[in-house]
Amino acid sequence: MDRAELAGFLRSRRERISPADVGLAAGPRRRTPGLRREEVAHLAFISTEYYTRLEQARGPRPSREVLAGLARALRLSDAEREHLHLLAGAPPEPPPGPPREVRQSILDLIHRLPRSAAFVTSATLEVLAWNELAAALMEDFSALPRRDRNLARRVFLGPRAAGQRLYGVSDADAFARHAARRLRTAAARYPDDPEVTGLIQELRAGSEEFARLWDSHDVDAGPTLRKTFRHPLVGPVTVNCDALDLTDRDQQVVIYTAVPGTPSEEALRLLSVIGTQRMDAAR
Repeated sequence: MDRAELAGFLRSRRERISPADVGLAAGPRRRTPGLRREEVAHLAFISTEYYTRLEQARGPRPSREVLAGLARALRLSDAEREHLHLLAGAPPEPPPGPPREVRQSILDLIHRLPRSAAFVTSATLEVLAWNELAAALMEDFSALPRRDRNLARRVFLGPRAAGQRLYGVSDADAFARHAARRLRTAAARYPDDPEVTGLIQELRAGSEEFARLWDSHDVDAGPTLRKTFRHPLVGPVTVNCDALDLTDRDQQVVIYTAVPGTPSEEALRLLSVIGTQRMDAAR
């Protein structure tokens, strides 16, 4: 525990918050910026004396409950909350399961890519968000229950439309190996999450291929930089593949783009119209 750094950090975070930010009246005679110590203590559900000792670098190591209260009272970001725990000598516990909430800025990003099929996956390959072109190229995820939006479940257990595996994509076997690797990483990161363990048990029971890949204990697989979808309406669509890691959420943004001037670019442009009309008609 670094008492001096913890004290300075708490003081700096306290001074940046105005009373109005937390629903308090400013009142007269505020000689220092931000909140008073007793106000932070009240918001964190701890005694003023205890909080004062922390800011004076004299306090004992705070419990995780106290740190959670301070993070809430001081309106700390995820990075600041982690820093608070490290200063207190109590590294934050991992989240119980893969985060599923997608940041608004990422949602805005994928919808600002009208010529690209873009979607966001969780640590277990659940599709969390997508734009219209991704729905037109792959499937309308909004029409599926949550459990059926998982790409690992899709590649190993189907369904297989017209006998095609995973939307008829050319690298389905390579993606299956990638999916097994991703799930092994997720299982190590979230060992107590029932959804993660339940998904792995379901795949092991229902797919000999997954059971074999799982038992190989492989944790490394090279990225696929290009793949071809065999689309039932527009035919083959070859796309470049890029994946952006969102490390703070343990998520990935996947973006499919076609080379300009190619038939695949024209196919994506056509899908952006056909797919939207089809989804509108379904509603």
